[in-house]
Amino acid sequence: MKCATSSLHEQLNQQPGIFMSELKEPNFFSNDEEYNKGSEWYLSHFEEANINDLIGESSTHYTKLPTYPHTIERLQKYLPDAKFIYVMRHLINRLVSQYIHEWSQRVISVGINESIDPHPELLEYSLYTKQLQPYFDTFGQERVLPIFFERMLTTPQTELERICRFIGYKDKPQWYQELNASNVSNQRMIKSAWRDAIVETPGLKQLRRLLILKSFRTWVRSLWTIKKKPDLTAENIDRLTVIFDEDLAVLGSWLGVDLTCDNFQETVKNSSLDWVNITRT
Repeated sequence: MKCATSSLHEQLNQQPGIFMSELKEPNFFSNDEEYNKGSEWYLSHFEEANINDLIGESSTHYTKLPTYPHTIERLQKYLPDAKFIYVMRHLINRLVSQYIHEWSQRVISVGINESIDPHPELLEYSLYTKQLQPYFDTFGQERVLPIFFERMLTTPQTELERICRFIGYKDKPQWYQELNASNVSNQRMIKSAWRDAIVETPGLKQLRRLLILKSFRTWVRSLWTIKKKPDLTAENIDRLTVIFDEDLAVLGSWLGVDLTCDNFQETVKNSSLDWVNITRT
């Protein structure tokens, strides 16, 4: 979650011979309400794929322990041969980005420093080894590809080629620079049912664009967006760093590098990292 999965989904979907679901996150294997719709509902998202296409989706809920505890068993039941791409970014930056997302969805209404204890999922989803270990235990490390947000920003073509080799894509993929980043945190607007109904109503949407200056529309939009990037206190940064460095020590041992919050961004930018050592529980 909040690691450029939307951008990667769209880039993969642009490649001939790869079909990504139009609904980016079906959340079938994680969310009970989606799972109860049945496998035919899930498969309907891939009906337009050609018979030889590689097909995929990008549900970030599949690595949200402990929120969705049945994901792995459901995946194993329906897709025992699936491959998984796990995108990571600096753990604290990911937490901040998730906070903005949850704020925009009205899940969190307090400041970021007051949200960490009552919303432990902010921290849990950044504990990458906790999220990865069940996949290693069930599917094997060779079926999970580690990708880093920071490296995708600096060498997107190289990383896309690496991803495509992993999923068995035979052609040379092309990263399309003109595709703008999706789901940018500082552009997220707080959820509003009445505003969204007005903005997205067919006819009104086109009329609004014709009659109202873009500069005014941008100003109105700013009233619904978070004003500035939330700042964690030094105390909370120190606290999170201690917790995350423990997780990074394990992740680094799996990847054959020393990883800490302090060196994370520089280390993951410099090379494409892959698993060298996994300890199964």
